[in-house]
Amino acid sequence: MLLSRDNLPETIDDIAALDELLCRPSQALIDDLRRVDGDIMVLGVGGKMGPTLAGLAKAALPDRKVIGVARFSEPGVREWLQARGVETVNCDLLDEAAIKALPKAANIIFMAGRKFGAEGNLALTWAMNSHVPALVAQAFPASRIVAFSTGCVYPFVPVDGKGSDEAMAPNPPGEYAQSCVGRERMFEYFSENFKTPGRLFRLNYAIDMRYGVLHDIATKVLAGKPIDVALGHVNFIWQGDASAQALRCLAHCTTPTSPINVSGPEILAVRDLATQFGRLFGREPVIVGKEEPTAWLTDTAQAVKLFGPPIVDTAQLIRWTADWVSRSMPSLGKPTKYEVRDGRY
Repeated sequence: MLLSRDNLPETIDDIAALDELLCRPSQALIDDLRRVDGDIMVLGVGGKMGPTLAGLAKAALPDRKVIGVARFSEPGVREWLQARGVETVNCDLLDEAAIKALPKAANIIFMAGRKFGAEGNLALTWAMNSHVPALVAQAFPASRIVAFSTGCVYPFVPVDGKGSDEAMAPNPPGEYAQSCVGRERMFEYFSENFKTPGRLFRLNYAIDMRYGVLHDIATKVLAGKPIDVALGHVNFIWQGDASAQALRCLAHCTTPTSPINVSGPEILAVRDLATQFGRLFGREPVIVGKEEPTAWLTDTAQAVKLFGPPIVDTAQLIRWTADWVSRSMPSLGKPTKYEVRDGRY
């Protein structure tokens, strides 16, 4: 079954159903991937989004080789990928020789990076987010490279505007986001040098039932914990839509590489989201703080023009999340820290 707005489930029963939904391709994804030739290799496949993105690629192109590369320190990930037909290669991406030994796939999705705990070891954060991209860009000069980045490379912008567009110069607070600018600059530099086609995939807050901005807000509302609205406005997108757009970017690369903002098309107030969860849970959310006039927000007009609006809309995501959280279903235990304003993670 192909993914479309007409066949979304009312609820997501369990992790198996969630994985199936995240790996279900749309016809638009299949069509775009058929426009590019060669195998697809996902570097840093072991993170939150990597497994289902690789699974989605394989489901969209069952006759094409999809290779997942990581250290596979998380139990079960490698087996999960192999069960779906994704080939796996164990590799430490800080090892230059190991990177050079990887298959020379025509299409690279670069997902490696470090955010959580970034402040605890800033040298490692910079190495993963800036040094590794330079190694990868030099090892794959003839590949298309779609590199995951973040909307956090932008400065804060007024919440009553449209958000940052791709023409806005990066100027973020905090070393994590600064190292992400470093990541982009490395890919830009080598893309210009080698004429490597690519995209810098500036993603704001992917939503999976087990983590994400909505999961953070919903669990606090249900538990009666305070919700700080100082960073009171957000963008977010269903993880399946984000993964599909990343893969579709392979058919929309530029030379040299260029940024594209990816998130939901609307700016949403945290207070309003908490209120909606409060109604669904039958309890009043505990709101603390006061909304600041600025936040990390992106204008996704370019992505909407290329890909159309996300298949899963905000109302559906809220219903799914409320149902998941109310049934005490599994959480990854990784808060997004969306409310952080100083860039320290």
